[in-house]
Amino acid sequence: MIRQIAVILTLLLLQGCSAIKLGYQQLPTLSYLWLDSAVSFNDAQADRVKDSLTNVHHWHKSQELATYLDVLQRSSELSQGPVQASQVCSVWAEIQTKMDRSMRVAIAQAAPVVKMLGPRQLSHLARHQESKNEDWDKQWLQGSANERLERRLEKTLERYRSFYGDLSAAQIALVKTQVSQSAWSPEWGRHDRLRREQDLLSTLRQLTQSKAPLDQVEAALFGVWQRWFMPPDEAGRALVQKMTQQACDNLAQLHNTTSPEQRLRVARTLRAYERDIRDLLRP
Repeated sequence: MIRQIAVILTLLLLQGCSAIKLGYQQLPTLSYLWLDSAVSFNDAQADRVKDSLTNVHHWHKSQELATYLDVLQRSSELSQGPVQASQVCSVWAEIQTKMDRSMRVAIAQAAPVVKMLGPRQLSHLARHQESKNEDWDKQWLQGSANERLERRLEKTLERYRSFYGDLSAAQIALVKTQVSQSAWSPEWGRHDRLRREQDLLSTLRQLTQSKAPLDQVEAALFGVWQRWFMPPDEAGRALVQKMTQQACDNLAQLHNTTSPEQRLRVARTLRAYERDIRDLLRP
């Protein structure tokens, strides 16, 4: 539940101009529809959730949205020359910090609602997760190893093309090598997905059955958020850190093969994001 709020915030800010302009103002509604499909709120809960999401959106627009301008400006400047993996990881770390800050605000709003949830709604959430897991399995686990690799390659290329435009044959070959050498695997992805979902459900069950004060509820929910990105076990943490470093290395490596035209396209895209955010910030 808490994860969806921050994910929607971040996706709207990183997906593209139309998503920012059309989606950001509708963020409370989009978030509510997503959460309600997962939990199925009753009338009293629905009113509280809608008010909470409106409060989060107001805070984000008034206190947080403008902070993305600096990230975009610096990223635009970096994109015009060679980049190092450490610079890519630095940008991601800054975005993660912003997401953590947003989550603390969202959790403060979500905590009273969590205490209102009942067994029926947690069962609904479990079924919702199972349904989404079936869709995930179809996308990432079905087919031969080569077929699964091709699907991962196409998704990766789609993300790169949204910024750089068409890629050369050499660049596509580079990305394919990167994907094939990734530490991530569909099997691990499925395992970690289940870990996160079970962690969320277990925490929600404990919180709804206890009389913990709100500050303890908030601490427990933020713990779920932290573990969502970083597994609690040493082997899992090491693998996530390896995958994060690979992602930074891969982007830097690809970017350093791009042409002046491709880098100009990135800069134009990032400047368009800046303009859209400034438009949203206007009274």
